[in-house]
Amino acid sequence: MIDELCVHNVALIREASLVPSSGLTVLTGETGTGKTALLSAIKLLVGERADASAVREGADALEVEARVYLRGGDPDGNVVRRRVEAAGRGRVQIDGHMASVRELSETIGSTIDLCGQHEHQRLLDPAAHVALLDAWASDRIALARDAYVAALAEARSAAEELERIVEMSRAADERLDEASFVLRRIDEVRPSQEEYDELEAALPRAEHAEAILRSVAGAYEGVSDDGGAADVLSDAISWLRDASSFDPALDDYAERLESSLIDIEDVAADLRRYRDSVELDPEELDRMQTRMATFRGLMRTYGPSMSDVLARRASAAELVEAARDGGERERKARKAVEAAEARLAVAADALDAARSEAAPLLSRAVSEVMAQLEMGTASLSVQIERLARKQWTTAGPSRVELLYRPAAGLTARPLRRIASGGEVSRVMLACKVVLGEADGTETLVFDEVDAGVGGATAVALAQVLARLAKTHQVIVVTHLAQVAVMGQTHYLVQKSGGDVPETSLVPIEGEGRVAEIARMLSGDTSETSLAHAREMLAQAR
Repeated sequence: MIDELCVHNVALIREASLVPSSGLTVLTGETGTGKTALLSAIKLLVGERADASAVREGADALEVEARVYLRGGDPDGNVVRRRVEAAGRGRVQIDGHMASVRELSETIGSTIDLCGQHEHQRLLDPAAHVALLDAWASDRIALARDAYVAALAEARSAAEELERIVEMSRAADERLDEASFVLRRIDEVRPSQEEYDELEAALPRAEHAEAILRSVAGAYEGVSDDGGAADVLSDAISWLRDASSFDPALDDYAERLESSLIDIEDVAADLRRYRDSVELDPEELDRMQTRMATFRGLMRTYGPSMSDVLARRASAAELVEAARDGGERERKARKAVEAAEARLAVAADALDAARSEAAPLLSRAVSEVMAQLEMGTASLSVQIERLARKQWTTAGPSRVELLYRPAAGLTARPLRRIASGGEVSRVMLACKVVLGEADGTETLVFDEVDAGVGGATAVALAQVLARLAKTHQVIVVTHLAQVAVMGQTHYLVQKSGGDVPETSLVPIEGEGRVAEIARMLSGDTSETSLAHAREMLAQAR
């Protein structure tokens, strides 16, 4: 939800701010005042492509800044800033940190939907229709869809394994001699990762056993022999104890040295045990060096690491086994594919059944709202058409598409082919109302949704927008007084004259709002128009 939007140097806007309500916010103004500039700013906010030509004449850059509250996000909101320079460079910041336009689109853009006649292409894209149906009927469809996706993944995995085995069998004759040689060569050594790790740790100690023994023995003697560190420290402690009768403070030094003496005696004991454990065994050293040389030979050939050697051994063993099993592994893999495909077919049928059950309910609900929008007997239906198996995706085994019937006696055809811009806008609005909170969108921005609308349709449109504002934050650019009176917040878009015109955004209420409604009704602020405006506002409240 947009909490506040600040716009600087976008088209005709030098500086403007918008604080929309959580429900319905309306923007009105005469044609040509620059309402589209505000929509351009919102497009930048949701991560659409920047156009340097949108920078206000004479300015170095434009900037759009907003505080947005995301569902389940930071309770203090997220501050988003986007800057586009006249030279074409752009920057994005989210909560003070540099970000990409893609991040902006994925975070903020996913919660704000621009619903103008030209911008709202999602409704005309058949690929998006399945998500619309699934979002609306999630309780009925979610389990079936999850089961289908899991079954599809299993079938793909089984097919990949079969392909791998077939490819391996195809190459078995050519590579069998080489694989047999590799297997025999490695198995003669019988290497293991554990033995290699142990040998790598132990061999340096064995190779330098004499030097180690000399060093450890020298250290032990320096600590424990007569006149060694332990004796010197014992004498120092004794001297301090004798002198402590004259100065008790010396007892503390004696105690600290005694603690050090205990540590030294412990180290001496450990050094003695280590010294006694060192063995000078030329035969064992020769065995270890020979074994390591063998391991290193394998690693030079099949490495560079022991894990690579063992992986090469496993690959060779698998190839040799495949050549010997008479095609048994391939037969098992084919059976696994058949079983996975059978389970997938069952899951696909269940998913199509769940969607087929939900489709007429969605169609009926949307068509009812379309009727409220004075669209006569026009209706929406959902077509579910099974695809060839190769075309199945994680979205499902069938094509789901919205069909539009302009009137009861006409044939339903794809919405993208026959609906006019005004019809698409109203169908879109009906879908949004029916979807409620299921579509994941928090803010809806409507532009030209009232194009070509008047009379009873205008009243119906206003009522539907007000209904939609109960589940979403709705921002509407409108020319209809019937819609404007429904707004919880009302902004007037004005344009001043001058060499470089300037668009301003002014919140209006009270008599100012009455005057704007009157202008929208009749183009003037006569007493009759003002009275009518007051009456409409009172009825809306």
